[in-house]
Amino acid sequence: MKTIRVLLADDHTLVRAGIRSLLQNLPDIEVVAEANNGREALALLETCHPDVVLMDIAMPGLNGLEAVVRIAEDFPYIQVVILSMYANEEYVLRALRAGAAGYLLKDAGPVELELAINAATHNKTYLSPAISKYVTEYVRQESEEAVSSPLERLTPRQREILQLIAEGRTTPEIAQLLEVSVKTVDTHRTQLMDRLDIHDIAGLVRYAIRVGLITAEE
Repeated sequence: MKTIRVLLADDHTLVRAGIRSLLQNLPDIEVVAEANNGREALALLETCHPDVVLMDIAMPGLNGLEAVVRIAEDFPYIQVVILSMYANEEYVLRALRAGAAGYLLKDAGPVELELAINAATHNKTYLSPAISKYVTEYVRQESEEAVSSPLERLTPRQREILQLIAEGRTTPEIAQLLEVSVKTVDTHRTQLMDRLDIHDIAGLVRYAIRVGLITAEE
């Protein structure tokens, strides 16, 4: 059997160490790289060639859900399994819409972790039993052609800038990080404020927390 190559993306070193330890005891699975956030994970994909990415959600700079969108667009042959402590419906549905192959809670055991990874490599979806109830509602919403949320109407770049703003980054810092001009950042910020109908930084921070771009603890 082919060895499944896994990339771990989580901003907590001890969590990654724990997951790596579990995976080392599973047959035909190899951890080929670790990333501290979504942007770092994206940078590693071309050099490490993983089959599956185990992705946390709440990470600084570029969160896991936004990273899933990029991977689905640029690396459709790489499967992503969200590994999160959050079991709420908003995160689950956003992950599925983004293209995640699975959603696993961090209190899952080794057997469930192995099932999720193997399912992903066979183009199947695996959900922790505690959150599988959301799937029926998700399918119903999609079939009814529900109106997309304001967040989904933002471009990936605008969502990325929204997260960075909510994390307290200044415009020059964002411009340097994304390698664009300050004027470009200002333009995206103005556009996202108009689309969200939110016109102050505090409001953007509250919105980013509410929709899960960042967590209140960050």
